[in-house]
Amino acid sequence: MAKMGLSFRLATRTAAVIQGRMKLARLMEMPEAELEDLARRLEGSPLFERLSLAGILRSSEFPAARFAARRFAGYGLRMSGSGLPELMDGNCDLVRLMQGMGQERFEEWFLGEKSFSDDERARNCGITVEEARLLREFADRAFIQGEFETSAPAPEKVFSAVAGIEIEGDKPVLAFFHREIWKKRYSVDQERLAQYLAAMAPVEAGKVRNLLHRLDIVEQRKTTLYRLLEEILRSQADYLRTGEPERRQPLTQRSLAASLQVDASVINRLISNKSVQMPWGIETPLETFFPSAKDINRERLYVLAGEHPGLSDTALARELERVHGVRLSRRSIAQYRKELALGGRGQRAGPAAESGPAPLAD
Repeated sequence: MAKMGLSFRLATRTAAVIQGRMKLARLMEMPEAELEDLARRLEGSPLFERLSLAGILRSSEFPAARFAARRFAGYGLRMSGSGLPELMDGNCDLVRLMQGMGQERFEEWFLGEKSFSDDERARNCGITVEEARLLREFADRAFIQGEFETSAPAPEKVFSAVAGIEIEGDKPVLAFFHREIWKKRYSVDQERLAQYLAAMAPVEAGKVRNLLHRLDIVEQRKTTLYRLLEEILRSQADYLRTGEPERRQPLTQRSLAASLQVDASVINRLISNKSVQMPWGIETPLETFFPSAKDINRERLYVLAGEHPGLSDTALARELERVHGVRLSRRSIAQYRKELALGGRGQRAGPAAESGPAPLAD
């Protein structure tokens, strides 16, 4: 009989732990607007007020919390998969062009099914032929990247914007969008809580513990996300200052989890549906800040191949090492070129190759 009682208690305790982890996982994935509503409901409950008046529940300002109004300074192409969301990030000239002509006109003349010349696009959008060419190349590149995704249609992913990133004194800083979440943090006076619970009926004491548990989970979520964002700002500062995707540093979820001393699944859930607004106005998923070394080298290769369309694979490998200090074999260069739909030497050249730099010898 005693053995059965022990088994029951262990099973109950295990179920409680699993339930707690499920609640934490749900909060990690919860969009900011939903978390803000939850914070309001918790703070608006009579029990929250009683605990605050009794000095059990204390609040203080969240450290270094800044706030900003959410804004959108540009337009982005939506793709079914994550692809390369940084295609336009940092290219402020393209952002300004799209702003000037408006979203409808951009979609009509650059994203529609009809074929137009750069001259036609320039005349109808009020831009120069060179600007029309740049926008066309951007759109073409985006759709080329999209062709590498799986053919099966995937539901469009919706991201929850957490904060804007601003540059102050050459340093990236955060400004949060949801004031109710980030305006304060909570702490519990454990000694007063013990006295308070001792004088209460078990049912009422259970309600108190439940409220405090929910607040504790919210605090864990806030603290972990804040530290994650701070680490992103530190490791990707060069990219955030310049807006050049090839300046990102390799960063893995596992390494960040180890640094923050949390499980890797926590990081995965936190970033899976969150986004930030970049210093140049584009909203981008947090996943953008976790590139592999291969992602970065592919981006660097794309830029170099565009700047030097006449270079062979061997010469591109040499140029990659000279500019970025990265050594890749000719075979790797050929594979990346294939993945990026870049033609071989001669095929990449096009009209601009005649005035470009002379090819380097293999």
